[in-house]
Amino acid sequence: MELRTQDWKVLRAVRELGGRCLLRDVVDSSGLAHAAVARSVLALEEAGLLKVEERRRVDARLTEEGASYAADGLPERRLLDAVLRLGGEADLEAAAEEAGLSGDLLSIAVGWARRKGWAAVSEGRIRASTTRPPPRDEDEQLLRMLAGGGTVEVGTLEPSLREAAKRLERRGLLELEERTLRVLEITQAGLEALEAGPPKAEEITQLTPELIVSGAWRGVKLRKFDVKAPVPVVYPGRLHPVQQIINWIREIFLEMGFTEIRGPIVELAFWNFDALFQPQDHPAREMQDTFYLLEPNRGVLPREELVDAVAKTHENGWKTGSRGWGYRWSREEASKLVLRTHTTAVTIRYLSEHKEPPVWVFSVDRVYRNEKVDYKHLAEFHQIEGIIMDKGVTLRDLMGILTEFYRKMGLERVQFWPSYFPYTEPSMQSTVYVPELKAWVELCGMGLFRPEVLAPMGVKYPVLAWGGGLERLVMIKLGVDDIRELYRNRLSWIRRAPTCL
Repeated sequence: MELRTQDWKVLRAVRELGGRCLLRDVVDSSGLAHAAVARSVLALEEAGLLKVEERRRVDARLTEEGASYAADGLPERRLLDAVLRLGGEADLEAAAEEAGLSGDLLSIAVGWARRKGWAAVSEGRIRASTTRPPPRDEDEQLLRMLAGGGTVEVGTLEPSLREAAKRLERRGLLELEERTLRVLEITQAGLEALEAGPPKAEEITQLTPELIVSGAWRGVKLRKFDVKAPVPVVYPGRLHPVQQIINWIREIFLEMGFTEIRGPIVELAFWNFDALFQPQDHPAREMQDTFYLLEPNRGVLPREELVDAVAKTHENGWKTGSRGWGYRWSREEASKLVLRTHTTAVTIRYLSEHKEPPVWVFSVDRVYRNEKVDYKHLAEFHQIEGIIMDKGVTLRDLMGILTEFYRKMGLERVQFWPSYFPYTEPSMQSTVYVPELKAWVELCGMGLFRPEVLAPMGVKYPVLAWGGGLERLVMIKLGVDDIRELYRNRLSWIRRAPTCL
């Protein structure tokens, strides 16, 4: 190999750094750009003048929440200290006030104090499991190590602290960043190449008019460029991965001839439940499942003839052939304001105003349910919803449309199973085979709107409907197994997430 000037400088830097060093140390000591050093290293490795070893490392740093805990103490420690100051046992409310904890912080403190065996909670009272504050545990030791904005390589930690790092990451207190380090080692051939001295001819990157006119180009050497050589990683601006997939889904439905519709997030219980023939004593309408607005708590019902038709359908079936639910329908209940629990409220509202076929519409938007947040549930999430109202459409048409939608999403194998949903009949569940999981996954429910839904709206044609959660589909496409990861907005994950479009 004929050494270039920068190759010789890289070899010299490695030798001066002891013959074995990190690539980034060569960049610092040689004064060359990172990209230039990376190109030279690749060429020198191929020529046998350098050995390159790749080593992966994971660095940990505190999140904003973790930094606040490092300064003020973990919530569970603050709660335990407060209980001990109150004599070892106290009302939970008094202990929370003493510790300065409330809301979510109090829930976190109680949960982790129990998990760590520091305290027991029963009937509104909390009792410490010790008479003296226990020593700092691994979580607190790691927080203290990282206080002040530093980082630590997880692989160099003791096993107990490595487990603490995983635990704190799950709590959102640590951010883990994986990096690849390149270790360079000069070979005997490299040392011999250095002894020959630097290249004699000047090396340039481009011919200028001055070099050509003066004839100086005869005494210089043009640098060769390897277009396959590694370059610095660049993180350009990009959409959030979830928004990227939402846009992808929108494009697919628009290509298939659908129109996108939107609706209000705060919705009348009338549109969210009653118009869909869901009885007013249904468990899903309880506050355990639905977020009701406190102020204002009531809205204005739509036109009287529609409200009257829905009321009669609930009470006795009206002219649908159904017997209804057999109770006295309440206008007061229907006028309550809720955070919509599904986007079907959007499609049924749209259908009430568009009664003539064809109607092909879809919605991808946020919905809200009073769920306990965990690795597969959120209180705020997205739903994919759509309807087709047309002459002579059947369930088979809907199966074909959803099969085509999944195919465009890269999911080739689709099956449909009979199922039950309150406002469609017949109803089915669609499942797709996910090769990465080697399993069938349920994605959305579907069916034909019941006469009890359509008749009050004045719709005389069949309506195909489907709906399902977006996040499950996003998790499949991005390879995520914890739904909370989608919205933690960790910069390292957003940068690594694949581009799906």
